[in-house]
Amino acid sequence: QVQLVESGGGLVQPGRSLRLSCVASGSIFGLYHMGWYRQAPGKQRELVATITPGGNTDYADSVKGRFSISRDNAKNTVYLQMNSLKPEDTAVYYCNAVHAAIRSQSFWGQGTQVTVSS
Repeated sequence: QVQLVESGGGLVQPGRSLRLSCVASGSIFGLYHMGWYRQAPGKQRELVATITPGGNTDYADSVKGRFSISRDNAKNTVYLQMNSLKPEDTAVYYCNAVHAAIRSQSFWGQGTQVTVSS
């Protein structure tokens, strides 16, 4: 089992930045692909960014150039740096961990609300 706890959400004006953090516990962090997803009201959950145990990253087209995912394996933490935020980035952001070898082992955090509004 992996426990994931997100933090860093809040209310921010358009154009500003936020950094989300997700701390993992309960297993070997370095064995997991980590990802950030988001779900806006009335919409399906969507992928935002992922990072492999080796540090390779991938992003949704809607956030490329504005968001950056990173991980600190020594701190069991994955980050999402969000710059140039837009109102359409408003959503609950969820952290996800998937075991690199056993893809059925997938865990989710409880989510953190990000609201972009003037």
